[in-house]
Amino acid sequence: MLSLLIGLFSFTYPNQEAKYSLTIKVENLRNSKGVVQYAIYNKDGSIPDEKYEKYFRKGIAEISKNRSTLTFNDLPAGKYAVSILHDENENGKIDKKFLVPMPSEGVGISNYESIGLFNRPNFSKASFRVDSSLTKLVNIIYL
Repeated sequence: MLSLLIGLFSFTYPNQEAKYSLTIKVENLRNSKGVVQYAIYNKDGSIPDEKYEKYFRKGIAEISKNRSTLTFNDLPAGKYAVSILHDENENGKIDKKFLVPMPSEGVGISNYESIGLFNRPNFSKASFRVDSSLTKLVNIIYL
C-alpha cells in the first residue's frame, strides 16, 4: 500500500526539469549562397571555438532572402552563447582570407556588434540567460 501511495505521489508531482526553446535569427547576409551554421554554447571558456569542437548543440539552416532562422528545442534553463557562420561554400568550417588570419565568410557572436583584436569573443560577454522560450537576433559580421 505504501509503495502505491509513493507511486501516485510521484506521478502527481513529476520531478521534470523545465525545457525551453531558443530561436536564433540572422538578417542582412551579404547573399543567399550556402547555409548558416549555428552553434550554441553553455560553458565558460567555450568561445572562441573556430574549429567547432566545444559547442553544446549545433545546427544548419537554409538562407532565404539574405535571412536565416533556426530553433533549438528542449534546452534546460541556463546561460548560453551563440556563434553563427555564413558558410557560403558549405564546407562546415570558417574559411580565412589569403595571407590574413581573418574570416572570409560572415561570422556572428551573440551580444557582439563587431569583433577584432581588441574585441575578441568570450563566453562571459556573449552569454545570456535562457529561463523561458525566446528569440535572439545575432549580428552578422563580414571582415
